[in-house]
Amino acid sequence: MKLHLKATAEAINQRPVKTLANALGIEITEITEDYIAGRMPVDHRTHQPMGILHGGASVAFAETLGSIGGWLALPDDNHYCVGLDINANHIRSVKEGYVYGKALPLHLGKSTQVWEIKITNQEGKLVCISRLTLAVLKI
Repeated sequence: MKLHLKATAEAINQRPVKTLANALGIEITEITEDYIAGRMPVDHRTHQPMGILHGGASVAFAETLGSIGGWLALPDDNHYCVGLDINANHIRSVKEGYVYGKALPLHLGKSTQVWEIKITNQEGKLVCISRLTLAVLKI
C-alpha cells in the first residue's frame, strides 16, 4: 500500500486556500510512500473552554491527515475521496505546544480507503487514536 508522491509537504502547506486546516494551524511535516505526518498547535484556536485541546480539533486534525493521504493514494486524477466515517478515542489531554499526527493506510481499495491516525504529544505519548473511512469516487 504505497502512496503516490505527487505533492510535497511544502507544496501542500503553501496552498493559499482558506480552510479549517489553515484556521487551526495544521501543517504537513512529512509525506512518504507509507504515511503522511503533520502537527497542530494547541492554543486558543484549538482549546476547549477548560484550556485543553478540544476533541473536535483532534478529529479535524485526524481527518485532514487521512484525507490528504487518501488523495495521495488515488489511482489517477479522475477520482476524488470524501469522508464516510470517522471515530476517535481521546486518551490524554494537552494544554499547550503541539500535537503530532501520523496517518497510515489500512486499506486502499477501489471504492473505499481506511486510515489509522495516531496523535501524540511532544513527549510522544498517545493523545488520540482515530480511524477514518473514505469513499473513492469518480469525477
